Amino acid sequence: MWRNIRILILLLILLAIALNQYFDRVYSTDWNTPLRVTIYPIDGDGSPVTAQFISKLQHDRFQPLEAFFEREASFRGLPLEHPIQFKSAPQLRDIPPALDRNANVFGIIWWSLRMRYWAWRTPDGLGVAPDIKLFVVYHDPALTPTLAHSVGMQKGLYGVVNVFADQSMIGSNDVITAHELLHTLGASDKYDPRNSQPLNPIGYAEPTKQPLLPQTHAELMGGRIPLTSTKSEIPESLDQVVVGPLTAAEIRWKKP
Repeated sequence: MWRNIRILILLLILLAIALNQYFDRVYSTDWNTPLRVTIYPIDGDGSPVTAQFISKLQHDRFQPLEAFFEREASFRGLPLEHPIQFKSAPQLRDIPPALDRNANVFGIIWWSLRMRYWAWRTPDGLGVAPDIKLFVVYHDPALTPTLAHSVGMQKGLYGVVNVFADQSMIGSNDVITAHELLHTLGASDKYDPRNSQPLNPIGYAEPTKQPLLPQTHAELMGGRIPLTSTKSEIPESLDQVVVGPLTAAEIRWKKP
């Protein structure tokens, strides 16, 4: 009897988790009200350069992100004027759990559980609790010339975004942040993981352009601007980025 009770409890827990994930998915992409996103700055390396950069972050630094999503949502026919609103939380002193680059499937699952708990227990900051938490980890490019892979998790509605503490890279930092945010809403990558080249046609901003290459913009989930069949470049800002039709469908932006 006790064995059956334990199994029943486990099934109920799994059911609760599944329902919670389902309602998170539905609520986060119903677009009836603006989506609330809180960004938590984190010092990723203890460098004086990183500390100084974070201390000088401006409260209006999210304006390009909000303007980008307003522009793209309007183009896709979403009637909501301000689809995504950003706010900043105080700097976090804790660093998110690290994912081992050589982790196997079980290691990734274990990291995901730890990370989800870590995100859940992070204070919401001031005001209304956010719908999505983005943990933006800044790095001194002199110490970390190559960033670890960023992640955006639909299960749990959080993201870990690795960026550079460099004024000249603010625009490209915004592109990475927007990319990971859409992962939390169900958007998929549209580039080849073997070489990071955008996939044609779904990863191209203008798949019907003639001649096709070079492109002038990047599809957000494609990540790069295709120049040739084997070469592409990272956009310098969100002014060089669009949300393609497949990505728009994945996050439930649809024209009426």
